[in-house]
Amino acid sequence: QVQLVESGGGLVQAGDSLSLSCAASGRTFNINAMAWFRQATGKEREFVAAISWTTDTTDYKDSVKGRFTISRDNGKNTVYLQMNSLKPEDATVYYCAASTWPVISATYLEDASYYASWGQGTQVSVSS
Repeated sequence: QVQLVESGGGLVQAGDSLSLSCAASGRTFNINAMAWFRQATGKEREFVAAISWTTDTTDYKDSVKGRFTISRDNGKNTVYLQMNSLKPEDATVYYCAASTWPVISATYLEDASYYASWGQGTQVSVSS
């Protein structure tokens, strides 16, 4: 079992930057990929970005490409999401996720069902 704790959410103005962190604990040696999803009230959870834990593979939602960067620190068992040029439509709750399944393709990384471990979520608010 992997436990995840997110931090770094907050309120910023449109155009500002914000960095999220997610620290993993427990059976971290089983992790093959980690990701960030987001979910607005009443909507489905949507993929934002993902990163392989063992290769350079990353994947992003089209609307965040060029603005968001996902990275990892294996020694700290932590994944980060640097969010630049934030827009009001980016405002919602962001969730960290971890998967112990092999990374077969980017398609798998974008599927929420691929991830068995989830954090509690952190709120990102963007004022216009």
